[in-house]
Amino acid sequence: MQNFPTALRSILTVFWIGGLWALGVLIGPVLFHQLDNALAFRVVASMLRALAWVGIVAGIYILIHMLWVEGLRAFQTLELWLILAMLALTLVNHFAVFPVISEVKPQMHTAAEGMFGGGFQNWQTISSLIYLIQSLFGLVYVIRGPVK
Repeated sequence: MQNFPTALRSILTVFWIGGLWALGVLIGPVLFHQLDNALAFRVVASMLRALAWVGIVAGIYILIHMLWVEGLRAFQTLELWLILAMLALTLVNHFAVFPVISEVKPQMHTAAEGMFGGGFQNWQTISSLIYLIQSLFGLVYVIRGPVK
């Protein structure tokens, strides 16, 4: 049986990485299939914002736990770098990309302004790629079995 800090790390890992996959593979597509695009976008955007906060809390806790348990040796592990990258991607998406999407969304009547020129579709694509990379890093993290 795991001690409480390690068990909490496991729970947060499941909540964060499982949430990424559940939202990206199951919930998001179902909502866009069942609802009109505007409503589905609002619901998924709210869920993504909530999941970002889960990721921020979970990522910080997991990093602290890894450093507490393994010390500076943690920097030699792929698991630490995966969590650090996932946390960085979460922060970029939540604090840099999402605000731009929120600002550009009301101006959707203006077409995309060239490759990465600020159009809604371009920023949504950037956010989706960040989310995909983050999800794949999470998958590698889980497959490697981070909690001993």
